Amino acid sequence: MTVKVLILEDNPVARSFLCRVVRESFSDAHHITEAGDLETARKHVALAGGPTGLHGTDPYKLMLVDLELPDGNGIELLAELSQYPATKVVTTLYSDDDHLFPALQCGADGYLLKEDRFEVLVEELQKIVRGQPPLSPAIARRLLQHFRQVPPGETVITDPGFLGNTGFGASSVPSPTSRPVPIERPPETERLTPRETEVLTYLSKGFTIKEIASLMGIKWFTVNDHIKSIYKKLNVSSRAEAAVLASKQGLV
Repeated sequence: MTVKVLILEDNPVARSFLCRVVRESFSDAHHITEAGDLETARKHVALAGGPTGLHGTDPYKLMLVDLELPDGNGIELLAELSQYPATKVVTTLYSDDDHLFPALQCGADGYLLKEDRFEVLVEELQKIVRGQPPLSPAIARRLLQHFRQVPPGETVITDPGFLGNTGFGASSVPSPTSRPVPIERPPETERLTPRETEVLTYLSKGFTIKEIASLMGIKWFTVNDHIKSIYKKLNVSSRAEAAVLASKQGLV
């Protein structure tokens, strides 16, 4: 039986990359439909069951939804399809709270960062077969920190697979018997290269990935690589945290 997949992603390169991830993740035969904007995605959904998946034929079983789109935000589609019987996974570059939690509240069944390695994304998507939510490691850590009320800027040692059997709700996450021991962040900001510092400066000013790529005259996936390196060196998981730390260190 053919499994239908909808990929909503405005960047052609990223869309092709996600198609490869899907094909590598599942052994079942599948048909992938691509959409570059919300309007196109809505048209495809209308032909495959409508908002509830009850009309038409052959509803989608899996949807990968980008957030920042030319004609709106993917969260709008998630809210519209809250009753649609598909596994809906956000695929984005944003790991900050302003994107993460609204997406989960609107019905996202998973949250993956496109900057993760191909192998990591494949491994996370395969969790769907086991009934587990696909979560990028950085997102799993962010959720644990949020529900355990770890102060901003601190990191705890956790198992990223912890949320696999608990879901996203705060009520489903057990309260720890003792407060996690925070790890001191080392002063590693001086290790940023000039290029990384330039990217961080633009991030701190609110520019999007595409805008940074245009300003610096490089490809968007090269910007992704710089951001990933910045996050690792600063030990952060979102642009907001990176911007705050950079400001404290006088980098921007």
